Amino acid sequence: MSPAKFQAGEVAGTYQVASAVTEADIFHMAKQLARRRLARGRVISQPARAFDYLQVLLQDYEHEVFSALFLDSQHRVIRFEELFRGTIDSASVHAREVVKTSLTHNAAAVILVHNHPSGNPEPSNADLRITQRLKEALSLVDIRVLDHVVVGKEGCVSLAERGWS
Repeated sequence: MSPAKFQAGEVAGTYQVASAVTEADIFHMAKQLARRRLARGRVISQPARAFDYLQVLLQDYEHEVFSALFLDSQHRVIRFEELFRGTIDSASVHAREVVKTSLTHNAAAVILVHNHPSGNPEPSNADLRITQRLKEALSLVDIRVLDHVVVGKEGCVSLAERGWS
């Protein structure tokens, strides 16, 4: 996609299309905007908005990707990072590596997130178990797990909203 296809509009948050664009161009722009909304220093004050951005970034993978949104004590984004890649229906997640990366970023809190390539965001029993393991491991070093979000093409499911994280 050439960068000249989309130009900032006169009103903040608007864009003008300078030439014909393809569906791929639109998806590319959506991913760019999602990354900007999850950029360092942004406050996650409305978790549902963050879910929208996470869905844009993760819904199209053909394999599972387990990621984390690392936050400071004011819930400002430090970094969004993909931590583990798996197969079409699972990813091996290692608590030690999640703790180590959280400490490296000096995170006070994390939002865990992974995709379901099937498109159905319904959490599995394995998702619930790994959430509990990570929550216990991170709590030992005073890092809070605010949520675990499962992303699919059909939407996102927040384990926190269901009382599971």
